[in-house]
Amino acid sequence: MHATIEALKQDVFERNAGEPEFHQAVAEVLDSLAPVLERHPEYLDEDIVHRLCEPERQIIFRVPWRDDKGQVHINRGYRVEFNSALGPYKGGLRFHPSVNLGIVKFLGFEQIFKNALTGLPIGGGKGGANFDPRGRSDAEIMSFCQSFMTELYRHIGEYTDVPAGDIGVGAREIGYMFGQYKRITNRFESGVLTGKGLSWGGSLVRTEATGYGTIFFAREQLATRGQDFEGKRVSVSGSGNVAIFAMEKAQELGARVVTASDSSGCIYDPDGIDLELLKQVKLVERGRIVDYADRRGRGVEYRS
Repeated sequence: MHATIEALKQDVFERNAGEPEFHQAVAEVLDSLAPVLERHPEYLDEDIVHRLCEPERQIIFRVPWRDDKGQVHINRGYRVEFNSALGPYKGGLRFHPSVNLGIVKFLGFEQIFKNALTGLPIGGGKGGANFDPRGRSDAEIMSFCQSFMTELYRHIGEYTDVPAGDIGVGAREIGYMFGQYKRITNRFESGVLTGKGLSWGGSLVRTEATGYGTIFFAREQLATRGQDFEGKRVSVSGSGNVAIFAMEKAQELGARVVTASDSSGCIYDPDGIDLELLKQVKLVERGRIVDYADRRGRGVEYRS
């Protein structure tokens, strides 16, 4: 069995050369599946695992857009529709300069299993662009999102592929893309994108859900040891939507959250994170974590 799995991994690596993130994800999944494949050799006979590692569709497209100075920029957009065995493709869109095909495939591959575990009839996919939204105006973000959707719209739909947000893509970006989708198709198809604002078909508590869920899960783990969050000191990684609302719920349950981070560095706030200040810096001003440290003062440590 070991030799068979190694041969499968090698084939995937050769087909997808230069994509180390995808290689790592596939290797970890295949290694974990070894006991299952020993009990069910028919999965190998029908090449089920091999099929699972090959995306059903990979879409790469050009995204031209214009900045506030009138300069035209060209970015590259991606959508990997990985597996629709259980239902329409479902997975987020990531806008970050590090995005490439290998990273999107890695995320889309993992999305298959994450979505399957929900028990809902949804498949797995992922998308994004190598666009950096940091420091861009609302008008520039809108220009990019509209151009991105002008190509993506032909590949998605509520029964085909349903994108959502991810790093660099929040309710604002989803709103711009949904508006462009509606404009092009002449349909108010509210199920085509998730993460929308409440005014155009979004869900209650969508913004908070992932962060709250993380803490609820941790609370259940603590309960198995006869403990809860009251009086606990908590370390949180990140400072986006998920991290901020995980902090919020942890504080509500009596914990003291002392860390936060972003791609520029991390902070340690021994007195506990000032959540309102962090929301102002990260969600309103879209600043960096160092801005929080500068304004908070009082012994906050920052490391880049």
